[in-house]
Parts: sequence; C-alpha cells; structure tokens
Amino acid sequence: MAKISIVMGSDSDMPVMAKAAAVLDELGISYEMRIISAHREPNEFFEYAKTAEARGVKVIIAGAGMAAHLPGMCAALFPLPVIGIPMHTTSLGGRDSLYSIVQMPSGIPVATVAIGGGANAALLAAKILAVSDPELLERLKMYSENMKAQVVAKDARLQMTGYKGYGK
Repeated sequence: MAKISIVMGSDSDMPVMAKAAAVLDELGISYEMRIISAHREPNEFFEYAKTAEARGVKVIIAGAGMAAHLPGMCAALFPLPVIGIPMHTTSLGGRDSLYSIVQMPSGIPVATVAIGGGANAALLAAKILAVSDPELLERLKMYSENMKAQVVAKDARLQMTGYKGYGK
C-alpha cells in the first residue's frame, strides 16, 4: 500500500517528480505515481483525490505549473498533508506556479517547496511520516549523514587539487 502519492498534471513535470520518487526509493518508502489533470479530466481527478485516504495515502506530493491548481485542489479534497511543487515555466520562470500554490485561502494549506524542488518535497513527506515511524526516522538520519559525508569528500578533493584541478 502506497503511503505517498506523487501526482502531476502533465508528463512534462516528470523530470522534477522523478527526483521525488528517487528520494522515496532511497528511503524505502512506498508510493504511487500518477498523471492526472485537474483541468482536462476533472472527474478522474476528483475520484483520485477523494479516494486517496481510503487507499492508505498519508501525504500527497503534487507538482504543477502555470495556474497550478492541482496541489490546492488536492488539499481541498484530501484531509491529510499536501506538498506542492511549483514547476518552472517558460513564460514567468515558475513564479506563477509558486504564487498559485503558496497563496492558498485560509483553511486549505499546502506546504510548498522551491520551484522544481522534487527532492525536498519527498524529504518533507518522509519527515511527516517519520513522526510516527522510528525506523524511517533512522533512515532519514542516515540520509543526512550521507549528505554530510559527500560534502566532506568534495572539500577534501578541493583541498587536494585546488580549484583549477577540481573539475578535471
């Protein structure tokens, strides 16, 4: 049973949403991934969002560009946390998506990560689940330790090669 649902309105969002899936894979968290348009197939969208809780979903990660209604509509129908990922757009650079997702009306919150922030959305979802899952919390701590080790290794390389030799 999927604990997290990753949903996007278009397959053009896949590169960002794949980053969320990759983090969830690394942490061993079950998820489902769907392409459902709130605008082009509203009946299917309503069915998806209204049945998510019954399917065992605890958090929805919703990516959207332009008018970005998908995360907000998920939050309106799904009683548990929704995390919105604004997508970069060619017309306004993703600011339109960011404003649309972050400016939700009172009573319909959507946690919002940076434009294109698929990995952070997955980490936030994992941290929400880890509140009641000590094993997941330990995996998150290991994830953080691994990130730290990567930075330490990069600095050691820089110290050894200098900036001119670093990229070679």
